[in-house]
Amino acid sequence: MTIQTTVIRDDLSAAGPLPGARAPSGGGVVRDATSVGANDSPCSGSESFVLRVLGTSMEPEFNEGEIIVIEPDGQLRDGSYVLAEHRGEWIFRQLCADPSGWRLHALNPAFADITLADLSAVRGVIIQKALPGRRRASKRYI
Repeated sequence: MTIQTTVIRDDLSAAGPLPGARAPSGGGVVRDATSVGANDSPCSGSESFVLRVLGTSMEPEFNEGEIIVIEPDGQLRDGSYVLAEHRGEWIFRQLCADPSGWRLHALNPAFADITLADLSAVRGVIIQKALPGRRRASKRYI
């Protein structure tokens, strides 16, 4: 088993145990990827992790600087905010049901929706967001 960290160009950065690691983007382009062995990190693949919002693809619901909590084993449903892999890149979008299947929807209309063949690309569900230093400004999504 390996744990993969990704460096991104837009939207989110990791706030996890690997110094300097970057995580999936909401705008959507991965610049670099590094794999480390499972023994190199204390995290399990099914443990929740946090990311910081850096870009605009998920505004107005998710703004620059907010922290989001991702649950890898979270329940997927229409309207959930999710982390997904698309064409080798990580993206952060809203999961939407269509008559023909599923799509990943950016809340900002400047970003295009992505049609999914199935849900295997979805890697986690956003379960909470918060503003750093403002405990009462958190919002739960489950």
